[in-house]
Amino acid sequence: MSQDGVTVTFLGTGDAFGSAGRLQTCFHVRTRRTAFLIDCGATVCIAMKRAGLTHADVDAVLVSHYHADHFAGLPFLIVEGRVTRREAPLRIAGPTGVRDRVDSATDVLFPGARETAPAFAIRYIDYDSAATAVTDVGPDIRVTAWPVTHAPATQPHALRIETGGCTIAYSGDTEWTDNLVEVARDTDVFICEASGFDGPVGIHLDHATLLRHREALDCRRLILTHMGERVIENAAIVAADLDATLAHDGLVIRV
Repeated sequence: MSQDGVTVTFLGTGDAFGSAGRLQTCFHVRTRRTAFLIDCGATVCIAMKRAGLTHADVDAVLVSHYHADHFAGLPFLIVEGRVTRREAPLRIAGPTGVRDRVDSATDVLFPGARETAPAFAIRYIDYDSAATAVTDVGPDIRVTAWPVTHAPATQPHALRIETGGCTIAYSGDTEWTDNLVEVARDTDVFICEASGFDGPVGIHLDHATLLRHREALDCRRLILTHMGERVIENAAIVAADLDATLAHDGLVIRV
């Protein structure tokens, strides 16, 4: 456990379709030196306000892949930052081409918004494509991005984040891949998607698959997110089988 008092607030823990009324994927991490978001679903502004967070609480955003429920909140965050006269720079890190992806999404969602220069600087950072390479996203945020198995056009990655003296792993969206074993190895917490209950759900993980591989996940704490209706309905079974915590919108943990 970190001695720096690292906290993770689960702002959104739902899937793309808001199963059980949950908001889309977004986690807020705070250390003594920095604060940042992991993924940024389209409901980010709602989620932040529910948690009492403002732009002053976000120094950076780490994106796992380019599906809307994981990165489409960035145009909302950026435009709101202009409206509220944010001054502090914002760092946005993601798979290759993150600036072009965010610019394109902004043009679709807020036509003309990019014609006015923002009052704050945005620094875009592409993850190093080598799975063992570390990307320095800023003070106290070091990220290793591992390729995973999801819709290829989204450039899916799992993230291993060193911050505040601890290591946080995150699966992103993926079906099972042995890269998850490396991502989760000797981590303080592994935040893992669990979309299905009875069996594989396309390009996602499920309770049954995770159960088969649970012993290989060398993490001190496993927290499940991005859950479909069946997983939520069977929460007690899933938690007991996997020795895991099932996240919910608003959950706060200390790492």
